[in-house]
Amino acid sequence: MTVDIIGAGIGGLTTAIALEKKGFKPRIYEQAKSLKVIGAGIILASNAMQVYRCLGLDESIKSEGIPLNALNITNEKLQLISKVDLTHFRNKYNLQSIAIHRAKLQQVLLESLKHTELHLDHQLKQFTKQNSGYKLEFENGKSVNSKVVIGADGIHSKVRNALNPGSQIRDMNQVCWRGVTKFDLPKVYRNELNEAWGKGDRFAFVQFSPDEIYWYAVKSFTNGPEEFSKDKLGLYFQKYPTLIQEIIKKTASETLHTTVMKDLKPIHTWYDAHSCLIGDAAHATSPNMGQGACQSIEDAYVLAESLSMQTAPEAFKSYEKIRMAKAHRVVNQSRQIGTMSHWKNPVAISLRNLVLKSIPQQVTISQLEDLFELDRYSS
Repeated sequence: MTVDIIGAGIGGLTTAIALEKKGFKPRIYEQAKSLKVIGAGIILASNAMQVYRCLGLDESIKSEGIPLNALNITNEKLQLISKVDLTHFRNKYNLQSIAIHRAKLQQVLLESLKHTELHLDHQLKQFTKQNSGYKLEFENGKSVNSKVVIGADGIHSKVRNALNPGSQIRDMNQVCWRGVTKFDLPKVYRNELNEAWGKGDRFAFVQFSPDEIYWYAVKSFTNGPEEFSKDKLGLYFQKYPTLIQEIIKKTASETLHTTVMKDLKPIHTWYDAHSCLIGDAAHATSPNMGQGACQSIEDAYVLAESLSMQTAPEAFKSYEKIRMAKAHRVVNQSRQIGTMSHWKNPVAISLRNLVLKSIPQQVTISQLEDLFELDRYSS
């Protein structure tokens, strides 16, 4: 069985590696002319790292990133509100969550491919159903007949639009700036992610290499993201501590990556007899739980397991049954967190912080148990 994957993002590459482990020889079609990654970081939580351990990549990834011991929510003065102690999961799974540069992760994945055909400059133009599969037509004039297609082509997926023409992308009315800079982070903040919640905005930072940090800043807008300029971030976040002001100042504005926060309203069909969706194509989530890529990595693992045991239609059905509930739960919870973290009413903010601070650590850990428990195929 030849499996054609549309998209060479983290989900697409991980799917190809997982399929190779099962004896498949995948083909990946990527719209970019070269695999250049915008300078940003990513958190690989315990569930993602469990997949990479199964694929034999955990040590390579660990060597390129920084292990995390905690995830912290603070107020805008960097005073702790809520802490997730990740050592519990380190002890449970004998591995750690990792902060890593996307480019380094991508390189580890690319170097792990052995038998996959990677076709660059192949932007999908038409996705036409045939009796025994699909005809894939690309903007460069080439076409391919495929019996098994995996849509790993992101939130604006053309594969999804063919399967679910009524799918809805939702705007969070928040603009996000992501940056990477060399920075000597105080020791107290190393090996942890800190996200500071203000009034209609937030700022987070994490060390992901010996001398670099990854950070992101998010702000709510009313009339559109054009309300804000990346050149004025210091002004927008002037109420935050000096440390955050220094991080912004040390990052060249021309290197910042600006996006509008969006997600995909949950859809309830991810497949047909010859095609299947994974990652953002199936369940794009706002990045408020650090689980977007992690969920696509879980998708890759479960789908490859299913395809190795069943025919494509049966495998797609099993994969959807295993993965949909958890993925949709992440989408919904992430959207709720994104809204709650941007409250502007001072009374509501004080009450929110008080409630979060009062939640026992054991309760927080229990809430993450299901999230970090790896979904698996079972016959």
